[in-house]
This record gives sequence, C-alpha cells and structure tokens, in this order.
Amino acid sequence: MTSELTLRIVTGLFLVLLAVVSGSVRRKADREGGAMRDAQGTRLLVFLRLGGLVMMAPLLAWIVAPDTVRWAQWAAPDAARWAGVGLQAVMAALLIWMLRSLGTNISPTQGTREGHQLVTDGPYRWIRHPLYTFATLFYVGVSFTSALWWLLPWLVALWAALLWRTPREEANLVALFGDDYRRYQARTGRFIPRLFGSRGDGFGN
Repeated sequence: MTSELTLRIVTGLFLVLLAVVSGSVRRKADREGGAMRDAQGTRLLVFLRLGGLVMMAPLLAWIVAPDTVRWAQWAAPDAARWAGVGLQAVMAALLIWMLRSLGTNISPTQGTREGHQLVTDGPYRWIRHPLYTFATLFYVGVSFTSALWWLLPWLVALWAALLWRTPREEANLVALFGDDYRRYQARTGRFIPRLFGSRGDGFGN
C-alpha cells in the first residue's frame, strides 16, 4: 500500500465518519427539535451548499481517481501531508464532540427551531460557533493531506459567507434568549476562546 493510497483511504474514512455522525444528528434535530421558526437564510444556505459541492468535487475525485485532479495539486512535502492527517483527526474528534453537544438544536440556516435551547456546554462553553472553526480547520487539514490547492480559495469564500451570516444568527439568538445570550456572549469568543477578560478578543467577540 503506497503512502498516497493510505492518505486517500484515511481522508475518505474521516469524511464518511463525519457525514454519518452529522447526518444522524441533523435527522434527529428535524424529528425532535421542532420546525424552523422562519425561512431566513435560505438563499445563503443554497450558496453554501453549492459552493461546498464545487469545493468537494476535486477532493472526491482525488480519493477515487487521483490522476484526474493532478491539475489541482501542488507539490506538498510528505511531512505537510501527514500533518494534515493529524489536523483532520483532531478536528474530526472535536466536530463529533460539538455535534453531540449541540444535539437537536442544530439548524441548516441562521434561524432557530421552535424547540431551540441555549447550549453552553461542550465546546460551547468557550466558543459560540465551534462548528465553523472546527470544520474550517478540518478542511485545511484535508487540503494539506490531498495537496489540493483548489480547496483553499473555496474555504476562504465559504468562510466569508459565514462571517456575514454569524451576526445575523446571533441576533436571532438574542431575540430568543435575551439577556441569557448576552451574558453568554460576554464570556465567550465567537470563533476562538477569549483569552483576556470579556472585551477585545475571541475573534469577532
């Protein structure tokens, strides 16, 4: 078994694992979390999903037929590619932790569900949007493992869309939970943990 084949198999297994866990959590949320309160954010969701498909197509091609995507690869050293595997492993574990902590409160858009609850345990104890942070870092790891430069500009575009969406998502949570969410905002970071006090850190507060 060549190293390239090993990298492809490991990455494929991580992707399948996350798809299975995420799909299970999302289906349970649809059954038990209540309907979405409104349809806001639907257009952005379409953009995110279409952008994700365009980003993922060469990755899936690399896993099953790597010769078809040589044009989208760069000459990454072996050390960088295996470091990417390590990053994938860590972020996959954190994503599963996050999904189990969020439970039936997960939603496809910036809106909230009828049975939405404020989650402040697991990674949400320190970060308000760990899904965005962990998923982005997971795909950074994938980009190094696969040596696909194609993934990086799409990650930047999708991240920009999430930066636009996040304040609107938090406004909905403030409207739903009021001072409880404001206090939660004051002690946590948006994308990374706060390091000093309650102001000026946490990447976007």
